[in-house]
Amino acid sequence: MRIPVVFLAAIAAGAPMQVQAQVCAGAAASMASNGRVYGHLSYGDAAPDDLVSAPAGFALTGCLVRRDMIPDLERLLAAARGDAAVMGELRGLSCHRSILRQASVFCRERPGGGGGDPDAARAMSVAPPGHSEHSTGYALDFAIRPANGCPDAEACMAATPAARWLVANAPRFGFEMSFPGGNRQQVKWEPWHWRWVGTSARAPGAARARFVFARARDQFPADPAVDPVATIATVTPVAFVAVPRWIAPKPAKAKRRR
Repeated sequence: MRIPVVFLAAIAAGAPMQVQAQVCAGAAASMASNGRVYGHLSYGDAAPDDLVSAPAGFALTGCLVRRDMIPDLERLLAAARGDAAVMGELRGLSCHRSILRQASVFCRERPGGGGGDPDAARAMSVAPPGHSEHSTGYALDFAIRPANGCPDAEACMAATPAARWLVANAPRFGFEMSFPGGNRQQVKWEPWHWRWVGTSARAPGAARARFVFARARDQFPADPAVDPVATIATVTPVAFVAVPRWIAPKPAKAKRRR
């Protein structure tokens, strides 16, 4: 197994700076001018003190999420349990993954052959280390999978009752689908992957989550999304010019009383 290294900044001697992300040992990916690697945006790691265990019974394996997410996640799970349309129980497959953990997932041994860049191919379904929403602690994968033998995992998963319920209801609880089908970010459709941004910007903790995902929500909108993201396309600078004293109005003289 290759030992993962998270980042590498390389400067070519006598040439303009070329920034690269070393996604795996011995393999470096060019970082676009906007900071994306294989189409994925850059994210930091959640502080351990901000992470707590997911609600009991939710995770198939260990699952840590941001503390701010818990109230909305509990409400979503309660609503799902009370709705026969789900036809089952919503469970969690993957929650917070540290950058180092993401590196081990991304850089694990893969079958050879096929030519091309293996890391680029891998990035279609797994984000490179340092570029996964899971590292923020605000994203999770629901454990909704179609029956074995399904020829198209994404489409078959999206057609399950539980997945259809999430599309219709998850935004009411502050969750949105990060990578809808045909997204402009050119990341593989992941109907199981949802990020939490709060039911509104005023919800407890939502401002911080929305700040983390501000760029993704602006440039690559989720679908379904909690609410539209309003941005200012252009900003016109305003010049403040001091008014010369000679044209400034003189103060009115007080009238004398007679």
